[in-house]
Amino acid sequence: MRIGFGAPVSGAWATSRDLTSFGAQAEEAGYASLWTFQRLFIPAGAKMDPVYQSVLDPMVALGFLAAGTSRIRLGVALINMPFISAGLLAKQATTVDVLSGGRLDLGLGIGWLPEEFRLTGASMARRGARAEEYVRVLHELWNPGADGMSQYDGEFYPVPPGRQDPEPVQRPGPPVILGGMSRPAMERAGRIADGWMTASRADLTRMGDNIKIVRTAAADAGRDPDKLRIVCRGVVRAGQEAHSPETGERLLLSGSYAQIRADTDWLGERGVTEVFYDLNWDPLIGSPEVDHAAATGRAREIMAALAPSSRSELP
Repeated sequence: MRIGFGAPVSGAWATSRDLTSFGAQAEEAGYASLWTFQRLFIPAGAKMDPVYQSVLDPMVALGFLAAGTSRIRLGVALINMPFISAGLLAKQATTVDVLSGGRLDLGLGIGWLPEEFRLTGASMARRGARAEEYVRVLHELWNPGADGMSQYDGEFYPVPPGRQDPEPVQRPGPPVILGGMSRPAMERAGRIADGWMTASRADLTRMGDNIKIVRTAAADAGRDPDKLRIVCRGVVRAGQEAHSPETGERLLLSGSYAQIRADTDWLGERGVTEVFYDLNWDPLIGSPEVDHAAATGRAREIMAALAPSSRSELP
């Protein structure tokens, strides 16, 4: 089980100073990865969680983090494919991978907010088919043919003969991890991706069943299911138990630090290969309305308490 950390990209702590300091501290504390996420737009009148109100661009933030770290992996969880062309994202991903020395994990989704589709001129139709072709185009651009050229005659994302340089450091490219909680999304991740990641509102008690869907799809496609990464966004609610409004059961990763660490171990036993603790979803940290000093103080305490290097030291 690898333990990652959500980089400060939302709300009060989403500053250049905090990106620098928390990135360096996460690396020093033994966290395996740092993760950003995408939110483009808040529709007028929408009642969205504080975490979505003020968010830095995920790829720009990863480029910034690449300059201030040297070992920790850098991931985005996730970018919505319909909002950006495959050719442009291939170039952005390669740039982060090159600048970080081969540390990028590229999480991709198909989007869900209609107003963001309107803002970007994207279509909500046939998102699954588009996603399949999108991933193929990324790999085509990262891996030119024997003649040094890339080319793909696709329905949605055609690639004319040519090439993108430089190539990514990681071969055959940065790992592509697909998100989505529907069965088709999970099966798609098993068929074509390097892994699958959960959404922020996922019912983590169902992880075992969901992982089985992903791995079965991989096996049916002739792939090794054991090589797939299973990444869980850990929406941490530290200090007080939170309960499901439907069942009344305690939500996983809520409560004391001991409870959160035990939940993490439980997820690992179900097949999760990586959990990253994302404090951007904590309204006392990831809201733009909270006091900066209080937000960063709380974040530093939680980061230290849940750090991989502290697991044997704290009660």
